[in-house]
Amino acid sequence: MTKFKTLDDLPEDLTGKRVLVRVDLNVPMQDGAISDDTRLRAAVPTIAELADKGAIVLLLSHFGRPKGQNRPDMSTALLVKPLAELTGRSVRFVEDCAGPEAERAASIMLPGSIGILENTRFHAGEEKNDAGLAKGMAALGQFYVNDAFSAAHRAHASTEGIAHLLPSFAGRAMEAELKALERALGDPERPVAAVVGGAKVSTKLAVLGHLVGKVEHLIIGGGMANTFLAARGVNVGKSLCEKDLLGEAERIFSQADAAGCTIHLPYDVVVAKEFAANPPSLRTCNVHEVAGDEMILDIGPAAVEALADVLKTCRTLVWNGPLGAFETPPFDTATVALARTAAALTKDGSLVSVAGGGDTVAALNQAGVTGEFTFVSTAGGAFLEWMEGRTLPGVAALQQA
Repeated sequence: MTKFKTLDDLPEDLTGKRVLVRVDLNVPMQDGAISDDTRLRAAVPTIAELADKGAIVLLLSHFGRPKGQNRPDMSTALLVKPLAELTGRSVRFVEDCAGPEAERAASIMLPGSIGILENTRFHAGEEKNDAGLAKGMAALGQFYVNDAFSAAHRAHASTEGIAHLLPSFAGRAMEAELKALERALGDPERPVAAVVGGAKVSTKLAVLGHLVGKVEHLIIGGGMANTFLAARGVNVGKSLCEKDLLGEAERIFSQADAAGCTIHLPYDVVVAKEFAANPPSLRTCNVHEVAGDEMILDIGPAAVEALADVLKTCRTLVWNGPLGAFETPPFDTATVALARTAAALTKDGSLVSVAGGGDTVAALNQAGVTGEFTFVSTAGGAFLEWMEGRTLPGVAALQQA
């Protein structure tokens, strides 16, 4: 991985220096209240460290999808109180993120104070990575810190454009994320296993194609596994299956063979005639015994045990997506069991475990092991694009800086 500068490379004394910090404060709201403040909490260490060094901390973030319109329901003013409570400091609202109003507000702020700038996406130029907008933002500060890995896959004015205009650094959350990703796929301890689950192969084709050349063991779960089983001639009954992608599945089998990567598919499965919680028709069977009117909804216990044995031989694990229809019990059983095995191996020090993606975080929370993995990324799209081997513009800009 190309080097990037961190907060350790900033001057020790930042008294009165204005630091623009790109954070991801795009939190979900319900009835005017934040329903999950994970992203706010992730931003606190960087904000606190800079404020403690005397910096004037100016926070840049998008919030919702206002598409260049001024939308009061998507104003970052709504985040001032929650952030003040989390940081234990006073936070002020600045009515724009570039231009004379923002410059005036920033010029009268005191050392150690924190300001949230208005939603970057109120400007149409944000998503177009408009050079003029990036310049207007850069005019507000002397340093730029990017602490928003979850927005790093987008080349926007506040994530990419601005990084070329000011001395640029990775914040603590971004630094932790990049170091974890480097340990997982950049320069990992081998053997490496990847768990890739989810409903559709179509959304993860690029990920699977990239991983077969990077890992020794590829574990495919979720509805995706049915398409691969069908490509191997298994009758999957009424299961979710993308028949038009059987050729793509065959191509990934061939690529894996050529790269010396073993693809693991379940040989016993949990099936039911209807998709509902604890259905009466629930049973476990060999994959070759699925009836025409049954659906595969989870991986069976024998397969989970075999996969646990695979993880015991590995040194690194990357996980994205559940193994079954985990939102509906008992189809979370396989995901929970394998996640607990991975957590135990991590605790023993024999496995580096890195997981990411929305469904994955929810599944690990359900298993009660989120805190026991080496690293869990809250990023969705950025984590997926990284697993596809793509260059993330926000990260590349930091490396160039």
